[in-house]
Amino acid sequence: MMENLLHVLQVMGHTLRIPASFVVIEFIGTMAFAISGIRLASAKHFDWFGAYIVGMATAIGGGTLRDIMLGVPPFWMTNSIYVICCGLALLWVILFGKKLIRQKNTWFIFDTIGLALFNIIGLEKTLNMGYPLWMAVIMGCVTGAAGGILRDILTKEIPLIFRKDIYAMACIAGGVIYIIGYTGGLPAEVNAILSAIIVISTRLLAVKYHWHLPVLKGEDESEK
Repeated sequence: MMENLLHVLQVMGHTLRIPASFVVIEFIGTMAFAISGIRLASAKHFDWFGAYIVGMATAIGGGTLRDIMLGVPPFWMTNSIYVICCGLALLWVILFGKKLIRQKNTWFIFDTIGLALFNIIGLEKTLNMGYPLWMAVIMGCVTGAAGGILRDILTKEIPLIFRKDIYAMACIAGGVIYIIGYTGGLPAEVNAILSAIIVISTRLLAVKYHWHLPVLKGEDESEK
């Protein structure tokens, strides 16, 4: 059974153009992002179908945009496991929704985990396709942040990436660390762990110490 599982991971890794071990990272990231989207939709009193759509958009939105930009078929269109994974996330929120909604920090935790893991997937896939290092950093950021933008738009929130929150910049920081390790010959799995630690710790520290980028202040046309 274990051999069959490894074979499946290897096949999926070849299809997705990432190492087999990174397929597990992608599944965890998909669940984390889907839960963050569905949890926010439930707080907005969406029905089950609406919440599922928000969860799907959050989980696959960034990777879809990345694949379109890289000129390959969107990853989820060749394997139904991602649709099923989002369904399991919906079931999780249905069963444990009251506890998740009461704990306001759960949305932040799942969103941060998804951000870190999807950033890694975007980086590795872009590098494996032969694109330049700087493009890998950009695609990692797109993979991690774009799904959150779609989630916030669908739930009528101002996207985090456009606010003062350290969001996309955390992806860039993790991407730079990943590229340094990649050029230095670090194993992909070790590199992934280091990058994820940077993204997660950057977001946690930014919230704790109120770090944020400068706000661009312009004249409001409505006040003229």
